[in-house]
This record gives sequence, C-alpha cells and structure tokens, in this order.
Amino acid sequence: MNDRIFERFSEFIKAELGIKMPASKKTLLEARLQKRLRELCMSTHEEYCDYLFSPQGMEDELVNLVDVVTTNTTDFFREPKHFDLMQEKVLPELFARGGASRTMSIWSAGCSSGEEPYTLAMVMSEFARQNAGFTFKILATDISTQVLRMAVRAVYPETKIGPIPQEYRKRYLLRSKDRTRRLVRIGPDARNHVRFRRLNFMEEFSFDGMLDIIFCRNVVIYFDRPTQEMLFSRFCRKLAPGGYLFIGHSESLAGMNLPLEPVAPTVYRKI
Repeated sequence: MNDRIFERFSEFIKAELGIKMPASKKTLLEARLQKRLRELCMSTHEEYCDYLFSPQGMEDELVNLVDVVTTNTTDFFREPKHFDLMQEKVLPELFARGGASRTMSIWSAGCSSGEEPYTLAMVMSEFARQNAGFTFKILATDISTQVLRMAVRAVYPETKIGPIPQEYRKRYLLRSKDRTRRLVRIGPDARNHVRFRRLNFMEEFSFDGMLDIIFCRNVVIYFDRPTQEMLFSRFCRKLAPGGYLFIGHSESLAGMNLPLEPVAPTVYRKI
C-alpha cells in the first residue's frame, strides 16, 4: 500500500468513524485488508480503494471496512470492580431515588460481541430478584455489524464463562444439548432485557429518553482527544442528573469540561 492510498484510507476512517489511523498503523491496516482483497478477488489495495469509494462500494463494502478497522476485545465481568460498585452503591441509590415508578435505562456503548451488556443484565436481574418492583432495560450498540450478529445470537464457547460466578451460571446460562460442542447461550432471563442496534458515534444519537447509566469502556482510546471530549459531552447530554458514567481504566476525563464528579476510579456521576 503506497502512502497516497494509506492517506486516503486514514482520512476517510477518521472522518467517517472517528478512529485515528496514524502512519504507524499502515502495516496493521494492510494486513487486515488482505482478507477483503482475497474475498473480492482483488490484487492491490489501490483496486480496493477505488471500489470502496465508488457508489456501489459505499453501499456494499463500507460495513466490511468497519469490521476490518475496529478492535473488538471483551469479556464477561471485565473490570469487575465496576460491577461490584453497581451492586453495592449505584443500583441501590438509583432505585431508592426512583423506586418502582419507572424502568431504569442503561446503555452499553461499544458493546462488541455482547459480553458487557449480558453481564449487566445478569447483575441487574440479581438486583431485581432481591428488590420487588425493580425493572430495567439495556440498549447495547456497536458500529460493527459482524460483532452485533454474534451478540444477538448470545452463544459463547465455555472457555469464555470463567469470570461468571457459579450461581449466575446456573441461573442465566443454557448449555448446549450436544456437550461435545462446549457452547453456552445466555438464557432468556438475562437476554430478553437487552436490545441491540448499530450505532456510529460520529452520527447523532437517534434514540429517545434519558439514561441512568452509561458504560463506554475501552472504546474512545481509538479517538483523538478533541473527538473524545466531543463524545463525552454528548454522553452527558443523554445522561440523567445523578446518572452514572463508567469508562475504561485506560481512559481519562482529565482536563475535560464536563458536568461530572468522580465517584470511584473511572466512575463518574452527572452533577
């Protein structure tokens, strides 16, 4: 891939997806595009670039480019202290404030293959079992159609469920009838609380209502600082007063002018 073609990809990816693609990522992008070139029977990155920016390419291939350039790494109960704080402080406080009069609304922003929203569904279902009248709904979004398909299926290899507590496994997981396949599926008691949809952070957030909790963890690290601050400002506009924002431990809001106060490391409450 020559520098001119890379620069064209880089500028488009930044403008369309918000993801920074510096020159140091050129080799990575080349490697990730190889599969698309093979599947499309193309021999050069220039040929792929011409196709991508054609009207047909914009319609048919853009979703595949998104899958190529996005990184989707996640686990059940990733950064477990966040879920401890949810159980011990956040949910009791929000439920005491709103009671059974309304449904609590949570957004898993950048949900990848679904482990985060399903973890939230299990934690909140446990809270509901112990607190009569508590109801909730979870919106889970990602830009990648590939990982969203996996999330909707809610089927995972047994090797992924190690972080899930044993009592949660009994209550919220279904094992494959064919035990040799070593697969589990999230059961309906958790799965039915989660709604998935595709969302590009660079577009307007076209869903209604205010949110009580937003999880956006290990997502904005791929954006430059001005884009990060723009996104967090938009998150705050969707977050109800007293609502909570959870970010990743590799991320920081330092120096940003946001209506948030720190509650714990990487956890903030809207003022």
